[in-house]
Amino acid sequence: MTNKNKISPLDRPLSPHLQIYRPSFTMMMSIMHRISGVILYFGSFLLLAWYISILIGAETYQLLNQLFSFTIIKIALFLFTWIFFHHLFGGIRHFIWDTGRGFELKTIEWLARLTAIFSLISTLIVWFL
Repeated sequence: MTNKNKISPLDRPLSPHLQIYRPSFTMMMSIMHRISGVILYFGSFLLLAWYISILIGAETYQLLNQLFSFTIIKIALFLFTWIFFHHLFGGIRHFIWDTGRGFELKTIEWLARLTAIFSLISTLIVWFL
């Protein structure tokens, strides 16, 4: 084979599955579970800042509470609450799988939908009741 007949790595075709693959709901829930874990890790520092503001004194606590009164911050906290519950119920789903149950395709789909529904309902209960 001569040099002019070689195919460059950049000119190679992609695997066909990348062009025809359609993500499933359960796959998206699994990805969201991983992402929610990362967000919860970094978001826990905000909770820690709130606790520390209580220890520092009333002025710092009031300042942080004023910051939390902005609409954009409230939306972020609402989403953080949903992420918390999504990760919680996703963890319960994984715990069920750890027991060796729930691996039938219908059950997997059902558990993923329950995770989404329960996380949304729990978030609404926390914020509006």
